[in-house]
Amino acid sequence: MKSAWIDITVPIRTGMVHWAGDPPVEVSRRLSIGVDSDFNISFLSMSSHTGTHMDSPLHFIRRGEGLERMPLDATMGPARVIEITDRVSIKPDELEPYGIEPGQRVLFKTENSARYWPDLPFQEEYVHISVEGARYLAERRISCVGVDYLSVAALGVEATEVHVTLLGAGIWIIEGLCLAGVQPGDYELACLPLPLQDADGAPARAIIRPMRR
Repeated sequence: MKSAWIDITVPIRTGMVHWAGDPPVEVSRRLSIGVDSDFNISFLSMSSHTGTHMDSPLHFIRRGEGLERMPLDATMGPARVIEITDRVSIKPDELEPYGIEPGQRVLFKTENSARYWPDLPFQEEYVHISVEGARYLAERRISCVGVDYLSVAALGVEATEVHVTLLGAGIWIIEGLCLAGVQPGDYELACLPLPLQDADGAPARAIIRPMRR
């Protein structure tokens, strides 16, 4: 019998933490059974980069592809959860021992997961992928990368270079994962974004389960 799936998606809710400068998140009931309708209808208002979401090349590359063009197997299949001990950024020297290979799907569990960040205010400092780390992953031509905060890059001047390096190398980006309680190791990953037309980003549902040995 296969192991149970683990949901590593952050639920979307009103008032949740969001990227600085983005509109606040609102999930509100507009029609309610027994009050003004025979059915329930909710209204959603949020950035396309809210909670657990994916970035497409179009996010930082002018003529890049939208998320609806993503190959489904980019984020479906075997994946590795790698625990990072560096409390500042993800750097090549910590990645080298893992022997990351082309086509792999890699999810990084960092100090961000030590606290349940979705319940906290926006953090300006969080563990992120360094410029050198992004170049290292690009050179290895991995399929996708996932991180446990709202961005793969630091807040500030490095954001563009990190995103362009990864997305330009054909690496699809998953941001805003909840990896608290998840042990490092080999998993099966299933993560698909909403196929919004020409989307620079979109909410996604991400689940994993341990690979059977």
